[in-house]
Amino acid sequence: MAQEAGGWRHRASVVRDHGGPSPQSADLAARTGEIIELLEILWERRRDISPAPVSAAQLRVLYILEREECLNLGGLAVALGASAPSTSRLCDRLEALGFVARSPNEANRREKDLRLAEAGRAHLRQLRLWREAELQKTIAAMPPEAQVELLRGIQAFRTASLGAPRASGEGSNAASA
Repeated sequence: MAQEAGGWRHRASVVRDHGGPSPQSADLAARTGEIIELLEILWERRRDISPAPVSAAQLRVLYILEREECLNLGGLAVALGASAPSTSRLCDRLEALGFVARSPNEANRREKDLRLAEAGRAHLRQLRLWREAELQKTIAAMPPEAQVELLRGIQAFRTASLGAPRASGEGSNAASA
């Protein structure tokens, strides 16, 4: 994509061979990064007005526990790519909010199991509803053909990101408290 005075125009020469990075894919990555920054600003506004704001790292904990159902602290730390003490601090705050529940592990009483509490599930549901409503406002302002292109692009991006092999350490995100 390239930016014109009035907005975005499609660049016909965007990577056609899928053989690797090109100047066009670098430009597209930069433009996509700009969109992500705009979304981060939008999401941050919601955090400012939320009765129980959580950091991006804490939100990752909620997503992981939603997906995994039950993890111990070590398993969660591995999933986050973070240290156990850092992970424990994240969970302390989430437990204080009632978003995460800790319970003794049945096999090893020295370990605690972590689960997403109902308040955490409700928070994620509300957050997703709010995000979808905000995105719908923006998408509704786009011409129908641009909406179709966006959907195709998002689908292709998702497919590529889920199937693309990554170099060791690439794409890992360490959590911060």
